[in-house]
Amino acid sequence: MFIGLLAPAIVSTVFIMLSGSDLLKKDFKNKMIGFYKVKWLNVIWAVIVFAIVIVCSILLSLLFGQPIDQFSFTESFSFTGVGIAGAFITITLASIIEEVGWKGYCEDSIGNYMNWFWESMIFGVLWSFWHFPLIFISGTYQAGLMVNPLYVINFFVSGIPMGFVITWVYLESDRSILACMIFHFFVNFMQEKIALTPETKCLETIVITVVAILIVMAKKDMFFETRHVGRLLEYNSSQQQ
Repeated sequence: MFIGLLAPAIVSTVFIMLSGSDLLKKDFKNKMIGFYKVKWLNVIWAVIVFAIVIVCSILLSLLFGQPIDQFSFTESFSFTGVGIAGAFITITLASIIEEVGWKGYCEDSIGNYMNWFWESMIFGVLWSFWHFPLIFISGTYQAGLMVNPLYVINFFVSGIPMGFVITWVYLESDRSILACMIFHFFVNFMQEKIALTPETKCLETIVITVVAILIVMAKKDMFFETRHVGRLLEYNSSQQQ
């Protein structure tokens, strides 16, 4: 698990350092230490939006006979063998390390060739299926989903609309890695600690898809502009000057 978690961050950092591009290295450094770039109001709104998604999902699930005590916190985390403190550290590190790889290189490497709508679609698929090996590791959340094929399918499908949401967070904060780390942490934490049933998480995928559609509609220029295509780093550098 740890090797898999580190892989995107290590590979992307090595690619950047060996690229021979001073502009790429400078951009990576700015994203890593540029805390000032975070638009905190946007991050707060993103967290609130995801909290609303969870509330709406639970309320919708009540119509299908799911328990109302989902409006509570779980006593433990879904993955086993590391303890509560270890689990908390795990989701924190996962949020930090993953985003170094995803936002440090992966999203931009795709976005340089297309608009952010299609980038979000492709990234969502990649991000989702990057978790695939976890279903074979006993004790992980993904392995626990194997009791029902629908739960497994839902997990991988849910990563696609989430790809749009986190791209929105990323771009709204001028491609800030920190903004995505914070949002990613809260998503992981709420998914783990809110007592959602597996059935409700299937409904949650529908709700987050609707939210992703609304975000894209509200931010059409952000998702469909092509001014950056082929010159992402140069374009963003000129925008900041």
